[in-house]
Amino acid sequence: MTESINRNLLSFPLKTITSSLSPAGKNARLSISIYHRVQEEDDELLGISANATSFDLQVKYLAEHFNVLPLHEAVQRLQNGTLPSRAACITFDDGYADNEEIALPILQKHGVSATFFVATGFINGGIMWNDVVIEWMRRVPADSLDLTKTDLGKHEMNTLPQRREALRSLINTLKYLPFEVRKQKIDQLCSLIPVPLPNNLMMTSEQVMKLHRAGMGIGGHTTNHPILARLTNEAVYSEISENKETLEHIINSPVRLFAYPNGKPNQDYLPDHIKIIKGLGFDAACTTTWGTAKKGCDLYQLPRFTPWASDYLKFMLHMSRNMVRKVNTV
Repeated sequence: MTESINRNLLSFPLKTITSSLSPAGKNARLSISIYHRVQEEDDELLGISANATSFDLQVKYLAEHFNVLPLHEAVQRLQNGTLPSRAACITFDDGYADNEEIALPILQKHGVSATFFVATGFINGGIMWNDVVIEWMRRVPADSLDLTKTDLGKHEMNTLPQRREALRSLINTLKYLPFEVRKQKIDQLCSLIPVPLPNNLMMTSEQVMKLHRAGMGIGGHTTNHPILARLTNEAVYSEISENKETLEHIINSPVRLFAYPNGKPNQDYLPDHIKIIKGLGFDAACTTTWGTAKKGCDLYQLPRFTPWASDYLKFMLHMSRNMVRKVNTV
């Protein structure tokens, strides 16, 4: 009861603030939320609160206090200056199975749409490289790891914080290695201490189709989720075009939206990649830099952020603060 009263007292001033920061029309600002996984419970190893209950509350807050639009509609209205006040979109990256199994029913419950950017190389039983490391680390029974033969250091893992730190170190070291070098090192890890890995983390083609049938947007996210800035332009073109073709075959509809893997300007994608995306017929593309989009912005560098907060006040303050952030682009 107290929480409900506090929310009602805070609702009007916070809505007034967000309305002033994001008015309707030519001065509107578009807030785009980005998610990856929505699990039933928190993941203790990752140390993040990204569970179904928190996501349900966030979608509830968005539905109650923002005008949540499909991303393709929001892009069009951003261009012609007809966005409503407090315009917002919801997006997901990578293509995890829980997006369809857990997130979709929550989105439908609140009557809102989302766009799902899918890396097609991992659907139907695949697993992304970072999840190989995460799930391997989750299952390895050792109290310490000596990975010096693979140039990945030594790690103590007696406690959960130590295991988390070891995981963080491995991910950060591996992330920007060339694709083949990274694959070789991950294969070495799995050979060093073999453990069974899941084959159901990512969506199937049928789940992608189910999202499409439910009125959700489907967007491109490359085939193998590489760091585009580490590839030749020819390889970038293949990653994006093959991904687009595969998704269009699955849903039997055009795929006109894209999200850069990792998504940091100048670090993960470059100006040449924007030209490639335009040439392939995409209408817009999303980054992972924080901030909001406004009329006249680069539609191929739309900012996004993750407002993970189940507390109403914190969530609304995060949304408000994000509206005044400077957007980084290439």
